[in-house]
Amino acid sequence: MSEALLFEKEGPVVTLTINRPEARNPLGAPEDAGNFTEAVAAINADRDVRCVILTGAGKAFSAGGNVKAMREGGDGFGGPGVHIRERYRNGIHRIVKSVWGIEVPVIAAVNGPAIGLGNDVACLCDTRIASDKAIFGATFLKIGLIPGDGGAWLLPRIVGMARASELLYTGDTIDAATAKDWGLVSEVVPGDQLMDRAREVAAKMARQAPDVLRMTKQLLRQGMMVSFDNIMELSASMQALAHHTSDHKEALDAFFEKRDPSYRGE
Repeated sequence: MSEALLFEKEGPVVTLTINRPEARNPLGAPEDAGNFTEAVAAINADRDVRCVILTGAGKAFSAGGNVKAMREGGDGFGGPGVHIRERYRNGIHRIVKSVWGIEVPVIAAVNGPAIGLGNDVACLCDTRIASDKAIFGATFLKIGLIPGDGGAWLLPRIVGMARASELLYTGDTIDAATAKDWGLVSEVVPGDQLMDRAREVAAKMARQAPDVLRMTKQLLRQGMMVSFDNIMELSASMQALAHHTSDHKEALDAFFEKRDPSYRGE
């Protein structure tokens, strides 16, 4: 893969690490879109992968976009507006869409500041576990920008419109305890326990039958966008497929035999 995005597979769990610790893991460099696209393609194609942990190297999850490059007009931030628009579409938005397109559950292990685009990337994950040192902020307006990375869609669905509006309009940051109170993260742990806890949760998820695990994620995502009637129809179709899997039979056998199931993704 790339030194800027580390890819580590251990059993059924892949850990992706944003790896620019000296600059607090900014995102949006020209190579980032390709790095994420490549990593996600490998994850989705590997039927043995059942969960992903996304984290940052060093003391930050991700400080967001490269503000220095914005000021200097580098990394595609210079030139006419139409060129910058295409740079977002073909660069930062490819990062966002890649993370959103991961077919297995994704846990954000938020080890430090998750600001701007970094906060949006954390919100793209299915669940978030935070270090007690984590800080969250949707600080776009503070640098004269809109929430241009999907946050205007994601954040209200996670914390509600009132709190999302407060974060965006004030540009304030919140600590990990507040993030838990608002429902932005599911739990807060001491920093030195973060990755152990993320791996523990990932292992629980990875013990599920892989095909129905992916289908369940798809149902949850569709449930954010379509009607109840549409979800019921999609649920009926997916459930019919699930009933015909060998893993469903194995789950039933294990239940009645009082043992742990052994799934094969069949």
